[in-house]
Amino acid sequence: MIAIEHLVKYFNRRGVNEVIALSGIDLTIERGEFITVIGSNGAGKSTLLNCLAGTFRHDEGRIVINGKDISPWPEYRRARFIGRVFQNPLTGTCASLTIEQNMALAFRRGARRGLSFGVKAAYRREFMERLAMLGLGLEHRLKNAVGLLSGGQRQALTMLMASLVQPELLLLDEHTAALDPKTARKILDLTRCIVSEEHLTTLMVTHNMKQALAFGSRLLMLHNGRVILDVKEDEKRSLTKDDLLSRFYDMQGEEVESDRMLLT
Repeated sequence: MIAIEHLVKYFNRRGVNEVIALSGIDLTIERGEFITVIGSNGAGKSTLLNCLAGTFRHDEGRIVINGKDISPWPEYRRARFIGRVFQNPLTGTCASLTIEQNMALAFRRGARRGLSFGVKAAYRREFMERLAMLGLGLEHRLKNAVGLLSGGQRQALTMLMASLVQPELLLLDEHTAALDPKTARKILDLTRCIVSEEHLTTLMVTHNMKQALAFGSRLLMLHNGRVILDVKEDEKRSLTKDDLLSRFYDMQGEEVESDRMLLT
C-alpha cells in the first residue's frame, strides 16, 4: 500500500550546520499494519512522520501511496487521506470552536466545500454516537468550546477526529507523551480500539519500549536516520525490552544506557 523509497532529508543543507535527518530510508507498509517506531533522540522518528504528512519536504526519494507518487503534494492535499495526532493535545483541535464544529471539520476532510450549515442534524447524531464511545461524557457537551476541555479529553477528541473519515494512513507522533500516566493509558486503550476496529494503517512513534512491544504488529527501530531493526508478528511478540537494547548495541556497537528516554 505504501512504499517509501530511498527517503533522504537534510536540515540546513550545504550550510555549516548541515544535518542529515533521514539517510536513505526504504520501507514497504502493507494495508492494515500497525507499526510502532522507536529510537533515541534525533533518530529521525518525527522527521519521518513529518515527511509522510508533507510538513517537511524531503530532499531525495519518493513516497508512493496506492500507486500514486505523493512526493510533490503539499501538506493540505495529503491531509485528505492522512490522519494525524500530535504530542501536544492543543495542536489537533481548534480551541475557539465547539466540539461539534471541530468534528464537522474533520468529517468534511477531503470533501468539496460549499455554502451550507456546518453542523447538520444527521451529523450531530453521529457525532454523539462516536463521542459516547469515549466514555467521557463529551456527547452531552457538543456546544462547549474545545478550549474548555482537559488535555486528555482534547487528545481523545483528536484521536476520534483523525479517524472520523477513515484515513489511508494514521500518524501518531508520541501522542501520549504530554499526558499523565493514567490519562495516557486511557488514550492508548482508545488507540488500540480505534485502530483495530477500523483496520487502520498506522505508524505510532514512541519513546516507550514497553508501548512499542505491547502495541502493533510490527516494530521499527531508527538510529541516525536509518532503519536498523524491523521485526514483525511472532518475532515481535517474543521480544523483551532487554532484547531490544541488546540488538541496538549489537548493531550499533555503542552503549545506550546513557539515553534514558530509550529505556523508559
